Amino acid sequence: MNWFQAIHVKLLATDFLSLTVHNPPNYAPTFLRRGMKVWRVETVGVVVSKERTGDYLKFFVDDGTGCIPCILDVTDRSHLGLAAEVETEIALREAATVELGKLVRVRGMIMLGEEDGLHLKVRDVVVERDPNMEALHWMDCIRLARTCYDRVARPKTPALALPSYDMQASMTVSIVSC
Repeated sequence: MNWFQAIHVKLLATDFLSLTVHNPPNYAPTFLRRGMKVWRVETVGVVVSKERTGDYLKFFVDDGTGCIPCILDVTDRSHLGLAAEVETEIALREAATVELGKLVRVRGMIMLGEEDGLHLKVRDVVVERDPNMEALHWMDCIRLARTCYDRVARPKTPALALPSYDMQASMTVSIVSC
């Protein structure tokens, strides 16, 4: 099992925007970060743009390295049952918390739109009260990239087979050759 399919990978906007998209015909697109498949992302940044169009709230999160487009679906699904009604209520509450200039933590799935390209389909958004959370997120991203993400992406190379070195034989050869 690929563990990165089950978790939200912490990424900076530069990593998110530089994801490689593999879009085979008749299949869902695959997103790669230096060879590692990524499905879900978590990011922290400031809301710099917000636009409500119909059943969607589109906003941009700027973490200092770039802006990630995020789309929150606030479609009313209350006619589908209690669970769908609760989902709608949560989405509307989260949409109300998204304000320009606020520091937010956003989690969601990576999507490829036809007109808006690479974006994050928001699962949840939380306003951060501590301004240090952005710096902590940066540090987490750097640490995880070095210790975890880049190691997974790097193919494992077999250990080099070094020729055996016989010290006694080499000494004998050097004496004879003199």
